[in-house]
Amino acid sequence: MVVEKVKERLAVSKQAAQKFEGERFNLRKVKELEVKKQYKIKITNRFVFLENLNDSQDINRTWEDIKDKIKTSATEIIGVYELKQHKLLFDEECSRFLYQRKQAKMQWSQHLNQSNEGNQNNVRHETSRHFRNRREDYLKVEIDELEDKK
Repeated sequence: MVVEKVKERLAVSKQAAQKFEGERFNLRKVKELEVKKQYKIKITNRFVFLENLNDSQDINRTWEDIKDKIKTSATEIIGVYELKQHKLLFDEECSRFLYQRKQAKMQWSQHLNQSNEGNQNNVRHETSRHFRNRREDYLKVEIDELEDKK
């Protein structure tokens, strides 16, 4: 029983730690030979300044320059990975329900007591009910659209 509670607490803390807010590059483009050549040329041209580098320059500033040049080149040549468009069934209200469910689970796992468990169960049921209703509404609209096309 104690092992399960510890596992759940670790799982919740892992989820929070794995969130990534940075930009992601479209790395599939790098597999294309022409894009790879363009990127190499762009990086080489941007790093010509490193040959004339002074030892007196701050090393942290140099690393920041290198990082900026790599990001700029990647953005220009490779491009940023665009997230998939979700179906119309998922909206802001759905994200709010997911956020509430996540918060309730975190609160329950950090402070184990009856009221938190009851709250977590209620939020979980409300979220499931909301998604079930959203899915039904979405499918009705899709069916109506298909029938209208016939």
